[in-house]
Amino acid sequence: MHTMWKGTISFGLVNIPVKLHAATENKDVSLRQLHKECQSPIKYEKVCPVCDREIEKDEIVKAYEYAKNKFVVLDDEDLEALKKEQEDRSVEIMDFVKLEEIDPIYFEKSYYLSPNEGGGKAYGLLRAALKDTGKIGVAKMIIRSKEQLAIIRIYNNTLVVETIHYPDEVRNVQDVPNVPEETEIANKELDTAKMLIEQLTTEFEPEKYKDEYRTALLDLIEEKKEKDQTTTAKEKPKPDNVTDLMGALQASLDRAKKDKPKPSQPKKKTTKTTAKKKKAAQ
Repeated sequence: MHTMWKGTISFGLVNIPVKLHAATENKDVSLRQLHKECQSPIKYEKVCPVCDREIEKDEIVKAYEYAKNKFVVLDDEDLEALKKEQEDRSVEIMDFVKLEEIDPIYFEKSYYLSPNEGGGKAYGLLRAALKDTGKIGVAKMIIRSKEQLAIIRIYNNTLVVETIHYPDEVRNVQDVPNVPEETEIANKELDTAKMLIEQLTTEFEPEKYKDEYRTALLDLIEEKKEKDQTTTAKEKPKPDNVTDLMGALQASLDRAKKDKPKPSQPKKKTTKTTAKKKKAAQ
């Protein structure tokens, strides 16, 4: 299992060198977007709307928008200084609480913890202490340059870190619209609903729950592959030297025709007949 983070968990005078591993993975089927005409993948570019051109990576800076179209620019040195300051801190368990005291709305992402070299005994000590007391640890830690509030608990004999939201990240439930106040419910309706809940009550078996949409989508993809209902993206045509040469010659020819001065019109000669007529008129 891939190690994504190494650090130390500490409580009191006990230090536990540990490794962090992602406990979950997203198995959504990723679909690409193609150009309908030529079946080529769509390319997304970073374009500046003012300069009207594509921006290179080294031209991009990070900033915080504190008001509409007003920013505070933060350079890499600013952010790196904060990152190094936080990295020097060990992960310290600040408190121990009961798991049921934390509402699931706070939970964010799960990670497995394994002991690093020399940390097996201390790892086992914390696991046994949590198991016997029925408590979980509340700690702060740095994951991907971000300070996270987390809990440490036991899952199938393995220590697990659950990152949780800070209180100010959970929106106020009072802002949810159209939530009814206490309503009068007939006893018969309530009894029927409770009876239905009792009939559907069982032990939680996660294995029996399947992502039916994902399964059906993968089956459809395999079916289309077997029927050879596939497509291949066209490669971008490479410039041909001959074509380029002919194009350059044609452009030069067109420009030469455009720049060439027009020939002057010759003066009309007066014929003898016309001259005689003018003399007779005098």
